[in-house]
Amino acid sequence: MKVARSPVQANLANTYSRVGRQQEALQMERDIYAHYLKRNGEEDESTLAAANNYAASLMILNRFKDASALYRKTVPIARRVLGEGHEFCLGLRTNYGRALCMADGATLDDLREAVATLVEADRTARRVMGGAHPLFLQIEDDLRAARAVLAARERQSP
Repeated sequence: MKVARSPVQANLANTYSRVGRQQEALQMERDIYAHYLKRNGEEDESTLAAANNYAASLMILNRFKDASALYRKTVPIARRVLGEGHEFCLGLRTNYGRALCMADGATLDDLREAVATLVEADRTARRVMGGAHPLFLQIEDDLRAARAVLAARERQSP
């Protein structure tokens, strides 16, 4: 669900991103998100999609803590508005787990939250979509990676 204020803005943000102009894409995604937030409120599906696009741009720029903060705010809203098993909601939860795990300086608590988030999304996706769905397979991959990062960090900690 990729939504923008206008098709032209969406296309321009995507084009900026594809040609390596990530900062300009980020600014545009931030502006689009702010527009939807102001116009439609935080519970609107277009606002949730714009938040996801903005967070994805943050992740491209390795700003995982900023992306995590936005997902932390957005995921509970999506769960309430769309429901636990909605494909877009599961995608948001997966992205949140990934952002937590990839952040420089992620704490053990961050990594544990990432694993817990992905375990829950994995269970829901399996139940709702089945084990062959591409999103379920992505969640499985992300969960394996998060568990590996957590295990490595736990071995390093006293």
